[in-house]
Amino acid sequence: MKLKQMLCVFAAAGVLTSCGVDTKKEPKVVEKKAKEFEYVVEQFADIKVLRYQIPGFDELTLKEKKLVYYLTQAGLSGRDIMWDQNYRHNLEIRAALENINNNFKGDKESEDFKAFTTYLKRVWFSNGVHHHYSNDKLKPTFSKEYLETLLKETNTELSTEALEVIFNDKDAKKVNKKAGVDNVLASAVNFYGADITSKDVEDFYAKADKGPKGQPIEAGLNSKLVREDGKLVEKVWKSGGMYGQAIDKIIYWLEKAKEVAENEKQAKTLGLLIEYYKTGDLHTWDEYAIAWVESTEGNIDWINGFIEVYNDPKGYRGSYETVVQIKDFDMSKKMKVLSDNAQWFEDNSPLDPTHKKKDVVGVSYKTVNVAGEAGDASPSTPIGVNLPNNNWIRQQHGSKSVSLGNIIGSYNNAGGTGRLEEFANDKEEIDLEVKYGKLADKLHTALHEVIGHASGVINEGIGQPKETLKNYASTMEEGRADLVGLYYLMDPKLQELGLVDDWQKVGKAAYDGYIRNGLMTQLIRINLGDDIEEDHMVNRQWVSAWAFEQGAKDNVIEKVTRDGKTFYNINDYEKLHKIFGRLLKEAQRIKSEGDFEAAKALVEGYGVKVDQDIHKEVLDRNAQFTSAPYSGFVNPVLEPVTDADGNITDIKIKQPKTFEDQMNFYAKNYNFLPVKN
Repeated sequence: MKLKQMLCVFAAAGVLTSCGVDTKKEPKVVEKKAKEFEYVVEQFADIKVLRYQIPGFDELTLKEKKLVYYLTQAGLSGRDIMWDQNYRHNLEIRAALENINNNFKGDKESEDFKAFTTYLKRVWFSNGVHHHYSNDKLKPTFSKEYLETLLKETNTELSTEALEVIFNDKDAKKVNKKAGVDNVLASAVNFYGADITSKDVEDFYAKADKGPKGQPIEAGLNSKLVREDGKLVEKVWKSGGMYGQAIDKIIYWLEKAKEVAENEKQAKTLGLLIEYYKTGDLHTWDEYAIAWVESTEGNIDWINGFIEVYNDPKGYRGSYETVVQIKDFDMSKKMKVLSDNAQWFEDNSPLDPTHKKKDVVGVSYKTVNVAGEAGDASPSTPIGVNLPNNNWIRQQHGSKSVSLGNIIGSYNNAGGTGRLEEFANDKEEIDLEVKYGKLADKLHTALHEVIGHASGVINEGIGQPKETLKNYASTMEEGRADLVGLYYLMDPKLQELGLVDDWQKVGKAAYDGYIRNGLMTQLIRINLGDDIEEDHMVNRQWVSAWAFEQGAKDNVIEKVTRDGKTFYNINDYEKLHKIFGRLLKEAQRIKSEGDFEAAKALVEGYGVKVDQDIHKEVLDRNAQFTSAPYSGFVNPVLEPVTDADGNITDIKIKQPKTFEDQMNFYAKNYNFLPVKN
C-alpha cells in the first residue's frame, strides 16, 4: 500500500550493450553540485516536474552500485506495461504523439503546436490519456483537424478508433468507482475485456482458486480477465504470456542483479521474483513476498511487481510498479523506534479489543532514498509504502514500511508558503505549520504506514476487504491508516520515545494541516462540479467531514467566514483527538466485520460529494498562485563507466535537463511492447 503525496504546495517550505539499447542516444543531462541543485525542472498545465538527488550513492561499493543499476534497468524495462494497463490505446497514441513531436518541421511556436506539446507532456506524466489523479480523460486544447494535419505532415500512423477517443467522450474515466454504475464497464482501465461486467468479475472470483484456507493468494493480481469462446479466462502477465516481451527484459536484468546480491537471502528473494515472472504463479508470488519481507539485511532494497490495486475498480489487479531504494542510515535509525514499539500502539489504540492484534509481527520501518522508479511510481510517486498487501502475510510474517526521504526532501525544497498563508485561519496556525509541519507530515507518513496498515485483525470467517467492501476497500483502508496516524500524533508517547520535542505543537500542526487539506485545499485538484474520486482524496474528506460534523455541537472545528473567505479553525484539539479515535474504532469495525453498507454510508455520505460554494471559493482564491497542484519527478540517469574490456568500473549519476529529454530516452530505449497487447 502506498501513501500518495499530500498537497505539498502547502508545506512549510511548502551504457548498455544488449537488450536493443542504443548506447549513443542519451538524454541531455546537466550536472549540478549539491549546493546549487535545481529541484524544479519545468511546469505545464497542472503539473510541476521536479528532480531528486540520491544521497549516499557515492558511498556504496561498486558491487552495490551495480545492484542498484541492474534493478533500475529491470524496472524501466517494464514501463510500457503500466501504459497498456491504464488504457488499451495508450501505447499507440503515445507512439503517434512522440513521432509527431520528433519529426514535425513546421511552426513549433504556433499556439496550436504549443497546445499539442502540453498535451503530450500531460500524457507522458499520466502514463496515458487519463489524468493520473482525477482519472478523467485529458482534453486537448487543439482540434482534431489540427492533429490530423500533424499526422499527415509527419507520416504518422494512428488508427481511426485511437484518433477518435482522444477527442470524444468514450472511455471518459480510467477508473470509475461510483455507486449506481457497473464499475468495470464504466472504467477504461485495461484490466478487463470490453464486454466484462462487475457481475462477471464477482462470479469468476467467487469460484476461483484462493489458495489454502487462511493463506489466500491475491487472486487476479497478475492477469487480464477476458471472454474467449463464451468462457471467462485469465490472460496471465508472465514470460511467454501477456506482456511477455517486456517481462523477459525484466527477467534479464533481475538475473544480473541476483549475481551481485548483497547476501544469500537477497539472492534467494530475487530468484523467487524471477521464477514468479517466468511462471505467473501467485503461490510463488506469496513465497517471494515472504522472502522479501524477511530479507532485511543490506543497504539496497526494491519494490517490483504488479502490486497496488487502486486502478482496478474491483480491487483485484495490480499495476506494474518498481522503486529501487538505498537505506537512509540516519533516519532509519531514528524511525526504528516506532516499529520497536508497534505492540504498544496496538495495545493502546481505541479499537474494540476483539479487533486488536495480540502480536504485531515483524513490522519494520525505514527511511530510504530512491535511486529509480518506474510504472505506477513514476513520474507521480508515493512518499511512503507499506508492503506486502496480502493480509495473512502481513499478520504472520510482518511488513516493510518505508518513507521515501529524498522524495519528501525534494517536495519540501521546491515548495513555498503562499497558499498556506492564504488558507490558514490565523498567524498561530501558520507559525505551527512553518515550525512543525514537515516533522508532523513525516511522522504521519510513518504512523500511517508502519502502525496504521499493520494494525487490526479481520474477524474469523470474514473475507478480504476487496471481497467484502468491494469498491470502497481502498479508500477505507487508507482512511483507517490515516486515522491511526492522526490518533497518535496527539499523544505524549511520541515525546517519550524521543521523536518530538513538543508533542502538543506537533499534533496541533498535524491536525490543522489535515483538516485544512481535507475540507478545502485538496479541492484545487479537481474541476468545479466534479465529485472526488481518487481514493486518498476521498478518504481525507470523509475523515475530515465526519470529524467536523461530530464536533459541531461543541464547536470543536469552527467554520469561520472573514472578508468573504472561509477558514476552518480547531477550537479543541483534545476533543478532536477523541473524535478521531471513535472514527478509527468504527473504520476498523467495518473492515473486521466486512460491513459493506457502513463503508458505503461513510464514503458516499462524507467523502465523494463536494460543497460547490466552497469549491468555487477555493479555486478562485487559488487562482493567484502559479505553482501547479500536482508534482512528479524525472529520474536520475545511472550511467555505467566501463574499461577497455567492457567491464563496469563505476556508475555515475546524471540529471535529465528536461522532462521531454527523459521521456524520449525512455521511449527509444525501453520500448519492448507492441502498441496492441
